[in-house]
Amino acid sequence: MDAAQDASFSAALAAEYAALVRTVSEFDGRLLTVKSWSVTLSLAGIGLGFQQQHFALFALAAATGAAFWLIEAMTKRHQVRYYPRMRQIESWSAAMSEARLGGVPVSAPRIDAAWTAAGRHDPAAALSEPPREMTSDEIRRMRRHTAWLPHVFVPSAFAVVLGLVLTVVAAAGGLDVPL
Repeated sequence: MDAAQDASFSAALAAEYAALVRTVSEFDGRLLTVKSWSVTLSLAGIGLGFQQQHFALFALAAATGAAFWLIEAMTKRHQVRYYPRMRQIESWSAAMSEARLGGVPVSAPRIDAAWTAAGRHDPAAALSEPPREMTSDEIRRMRRHTAWLPHVFVPSAFAVVLGLVLTVVAAAGGLDVPL
């Protein structure tokens, strides 16, 4: 590529990256809405179960929590489908950059790579490495484990467990709640 094509390609990558970051951020807003509805409806169901003295409302609260957990996991799974492309753009930008700062290669953007580096055993060493593209195994593992990420399953899993426990305890006669 000549200098003009290189600049044009870099600008196109930067624009695409900005669009990806905006899309991922919009997903975060949707996920927060799902989480707030999950908490509201599940805990309202548990409270209503005590108020109405009917244990089936505890089971309904557990089912509501499970449904919202599923919705949040599916939405998060859609969101993480953008991460490999973000990382690919970061990797390509790093490969195209010859800039160095204190002997360390520098490039932009690096949002996803920096986020990943912060979770490593030695974040400073990870940050000094250029971003790399995600492998197919990393992408599959990330998508497969989304439902089990703490920021995805909390508080929905709490509502599921609490609703189920209260249902079982009430059905066993441990609560003064009629069947």
